[in-house]
Amino acid sequence: MYMQIKHLLTLLAIVISTFTYAHPAHADAKIIYIPLDNRPVCLDYVQDTAQKAGYNLAVPPVKLLSNHKDGGNMEGLWKWLEAEAPTARAAVLATDSLNYGGLVASRKHEYSFRFLAEKTVLLQSLNAINPYMKIFAFSTIMRTPRQSAGNVEPNYYDYFGPSIFRLSQLEDKEDNKSLTVNELQEKYDLLRKIPSYLLLDWNDRREKNLRTNEQLIDMAHDNVFEFLAIGKDDCAPLSRTHMESRHLAKSAAANKLSSKKFQIVPGVDQLGMLLVTRAINELKGSTPKIYVEYAPGKGGSTIPLYSDESVHDSIAHQIIVLGAKETSNKEKADLILAVNTPFNGVFQDSTSNENAPYGSEANKKFAKELSALTKVHPVALADISYANGSDNGFMLELENRNLLPSFAAYSGWNTADNSIGFALAQGVLAKNMSQQDKENLLKIRYLDDWIYQSNIRYRLALEIERQDFKLKYDLGKYYNKILGATNKYFTKYTSQEPFLKGTNYTVEFPWNRLFEIDVKIQ
Repeated sequence: MYMQIKHLLTLLAIVISTFTYAHPAHADAKIIYIPLDNRPVCLDYVQDTAQKAGYNLAVPPVKLLSNHKDGGNMEGLWKWLEAEAPTARAAVLATDSLNYGGLVASRKHEYSFRFLAEKTVLLQSLNAINPYMKIFAFSTIMRTPRQSAGNVEPNYYDYFGPSIFRLSQLEDKEDNKSLTVNELQEKYDLLRKIPSYLLLDWNDRREKNLRTNEQLIDMAHDNVFEFLAIGKDDCAPLSRTHMESRHLAKSAAANKLSSKKFQIVPGVDQLGMLLVTRAINELKGSTPKIYVEYAPGKGGSTIPLYSDESVHDSIAHQIIVLGAKETSNKEKADLILAVNTPFNGVFQDSTSNENAPYGSEANKKFAKELSALTKVHPVALADISYANGSDNGFMLELENRNLLPSFAAYSGWNTADNSIGFALAQGVLAKNMSQQDKENLLKIRYLDDWIYQSNIRYRLALEIERQDFKLKYDLGKYYNKILGATNKYFTKYTSQEPFLKGTNYTVEFPWNRLFEIDVKIQ
């Protein structure tokens, strides 16, 4: 009896959907969004951006999502999704949350492949629940960091991480038939150095995750998804992540998947924002045209930190994920993506001594170009000269020209690929926002990426390391003390910046570590 009632309710939902979806898309169209976890870049910032563009995303209760301590509640997420799906126009789904419980959980889980395969195939049931709901799914290829700390990898990676990373580079070369005799010997030495049971654990998990991604690609071929994106988490031109992406690209080619249905892209944390923007554009029948403008110097030809693709290729692939098109005609572009790259093509971390508070000649020249561009075009700025923060000298040049309020979007956080994706997505949606809402989003990014990431975080880390290096990764009982020091730094910096001075905002450490903050404009 229960199954009959459930079947009738499903049919009723489909009938209702048929009539509902005959009408043009509007801001009331329901878009489901399940993020990778509850970090601001995955959840709050995406939700806030969509809301300012006129779309209220349907998101799960935060208690169901992965946090800094625990993985997400997969069963709870599935129940919530099945309840929301019948009335949705689109769903943007992080399959890592539905399969593993979140991004960090995907690197540390103990699930069997059978368990993962059964979870993955459940996505097909969404087509039966609501055949009119467009599904935009994204998954990840496990990252291969050079080193790691802070309990976001298996514990053994703290010590053996550098050796495992180097081994993965050699395996990538061997897989591509370019390993030298000396490198083969180095590989054998590393295999003797790293305990075999640890490598078995690492390789077994990677193999299960790779097979899960292959299953998703097969489902994309069967039209389960409107679009599938697979992100390469922290990566390098030679690495296990790079090698696995090559294998997945072959699987996609064998399935005859075009870029209209599938794309592998560098970076992960920006994918939710990109696909939410794509869902909005598709519901509106919009295909934005993007023109790319590089800073003087090497421009798009170099490979950033934590990536295996050139800046040029990353932008091209992320424009595909966005559902937009790149154009060579600046005058016909809906958005100009301005990209601040290092003049010499050498990417560094924002904590580098090179990231000094004075502008280079290249900074000054690019700021002058942007001053002219922003007067006649909407411009989104991806500030990627430095990883994990803004280019201090360039930001001061922009401030000197009073350009900070002039952009459609700005991004300079975490990896270059993350920043490119955020700048593209927020820039495309900016045309639907009020000037005040645009400025508030800009202020969030300036407070986070520039003031905190490139300046305050570095100073806090220096102070903390004098006491205990590990405090950076778990603030523990010092949370309030460190937050107090952080707010004092913010007051000092913002009082000197005309665009930020007088802004009412709050700051928190959502994952109880220094790496990221949650900024909210009051």
